Amino acid sequence: MFSEDDPIFPIAHAAELSGMHPQTLRQYDRLGLVSPGRTAGKTRRYSMRDIVQLREVQRLSAEGLNLEGIRRILELENTVTELTKRVRELESMLADELISRPGSRVFAAGTGGEVVPLRAGTRSQKSNQLVVWRQFPWWN
Repeated sequence: MFSEDDPIFPIAHAAELSGMHPQTLRQYDRLGLVSPGRTAGKTRRYSMRDIVQLREVQRLSAEGLNLEGIRRILELENTVTELTKRVRELESMLADELISRPGSRVFAAGTGGEVVPLRAGTRSQKSNQLVVWRQFPWWN
């Protein structure tokens, strides 16, 4: 099964799917608007996500945005997508930790974003870590 990020379409098919000329796709690659994957022989391979981004470039261009503005919008959208994936990963890690260690809900977030479990009553080693705990009713 393929994911939307798998680079599978050669430039001719990507151009057809996006409704653009192959030379336009090459130009967008040079400008960093949509950067496809490459094969071992250095030929471009576009993913379904790339095709969607090419269509978005075409739509934004038709609305009057210049290529630099479009590049910035795509960059921000890609950042949001990456951060959303990371939040989901961290939520999953937290859920796994809560399930595997019932009653031991103390952890810290490391500088690299990793979840660092702590024993109840201990402190994190670095001062720049965020410690999160669940307050119990008898702590009031």
